[in-house]
Amino acid sequence: MSSSAVLQASSILKARVRRPSMLKKLCHAEDVLPHFPNGAYIGWSGFTGVGYPKKVPTMLADHVEKNKLEGQLKYSLFVGASSGAETENRWAQLNMIERRAPHQVGRAIAKGINNGDIKFFDKHLSMFPVDLVYGFYTRDRPNKNLDVVIVEATAITEDGSIVPGASVGATPELIQMADKVIIEVNTSMPSFEGLHDITGTDLPPHRKPYLIMAPEDRIGTTAIPVDPEKVVAIIESDYQDQTQPNAPPDATSKAIAGHLIEFLEHEVTHGRLPKNLLPIQSGIGNIANAVIGGLAESNFQNLKVWTEVLQDTFLDLFDSGRLDFATATSIRFSPEGFKRFYDGWAQYYNKLLLRSQQVSNSPEIIRRLGVIGMNTPVEVDIYAHANSTCVMGSRMLNGIGGSADFLRSAKYSIMHTPSSRPSKTDPHGLSCIVPMCTHVDQTEHDLDVIVTEQGLADVRGLSPKERARVIIEKCAHPDYQAILTDYFDKAEFECLRKGWGHEPHLLWNSFDMHKALHEEGSMKAIKSWGEGTFSK
Repeated sequence: MSSSAVLQASSILKARVRRPSMLKKLCHAEDVLPHFPNGAYIGWSGFTGVGYPKKVPTMLADHVEKNKLEGQLKYSLFVGASSGAETENRWAQLNMIERRAPHQVGRAIAKGINNGDIKFFDKHLSMFPVDLVYGFYTRDRPNKNLDVVIVEATAITEDGSIVPGASVGATPELIQMADKVIIEVNTSMPSFEGLHDITGTDLPPHRKPYLIMAPEDRIGTTAIPVDPEKVVAIIESDYQDQTQPNAPPDATSKAIAGHLIEFLEHEVTHGRLPKNLLPIQSGIGNIANAVIGGLAESNFQNLKVWTEVLQDTFLDLFDSGRLDFATATSIRFSPEGFKRFYDGWAQYYNKLLLRSQQVSNSPEIIRRLGVIGMNTPVEVDIYAHANSTCVMGSRMLNGIGGSADFLRSAKYSIMHTPSSRPSKTDPHGLSCIVPMCTHVDQTEHDLDVIVTEQGLADVRGLSPKERARVIIEKCAHPDYQAILTDYFDKAEFECLRKGWGHEPHLLWNSFDMHKALHEEGSMKAIKSWGEGTFSK
């Protein structure tokens, strides 16, 4: 490597890299270009836009752009979840991604997936790292490993182990499956040493149980072990994670949060939950933020969290004194949230733990702990199926993420959504409660509670026809209640007449609301369910 001989380690890098032999591999990002031939299988650290490598991916994008190599240097890219917009989204713009898994965020990469340029496969986040180690994703290659994995670290220990930053994700398994490892040591942020609980992956029949009985239980190490012989380069980085500010909760989100907190209080009153609830899981987004923010102002005390990602409102929950401990695989704070986190490091340090996504999303642990799972869908149908991924059944958004990991196994499986969303021509043009989901990620067998700003439907123990009535009554927007009721009445009548009455559907009309949206700009533009018109 041409420039590595003259490259001197900074004092802070020397302090962070405690294995001196690693510093002999110090080089510039440009020096690693030969490790990235066209068609390589590449892994990155990172999860939900934090802890991802920045210097090498940016260098590769600059190289492609400068030399007009769009579409000529393309890679299969494996990351635990989404990365930063300035990396994978830019790669998508430059047509550098041949294949991607299992979750992504960004307009350019979503466009590349939906126009057919990128082969994207969607996978439950608890299963992705395991299937990677099984060799499922490299089964047709002569080499069962990934060619090169780039990992962002905040420190390297005496034995060469890697201390990640704000996420763990699938990094342990990516390193395990790597032929070569490049480590970007980010000296612009503090060392996160001590905040992680790292476990490896054994193959069946030698897999062992995760001996976790509470969110604070440690079962692993504080850093990720790596064979030093695999490490081909060390690069100093000072690029920050490019997270975005959080939007303040709106009236809809606050109303949803209010319904949920009232429901949890009801469950405590009836003895189905302890006074400090059970470990809480909350997804990403405005509604999730509002729910956690609402808990910070509630009467609940001594709460614990077992989740996938922590957002800014979890800091509010810590500061309120109501949250005792939280564990996740990623902390995705806004820039202001990270400053607040670093400034209050001593306050938060002993109340937080970051694990690999295989553990944070483990269905077995989720079920044992009795987690309260809460996530946001694209749409929910009248029988409590949910679509989390594909708009109009076809257009991929981001991927299923970890929602089904939690909702299949949680003690309380909750989907929260606005009752309607705006279309281009109608402020309530899309009903989020529909006759039939255009794509199903979570089935009716998995969900317990549906909640919108209109109200909460507790569907536990209800038959399909009972679920339909309560979901329409409690959760549908008033503009759509009559439309959905007429659909269900007609479907029930027609199916009972045929002896098909368990879960009635008008199969040839069940997507007429979606068709009206596509053709007229609003689901309210539907005129009838096949014959006649519905009562208003």
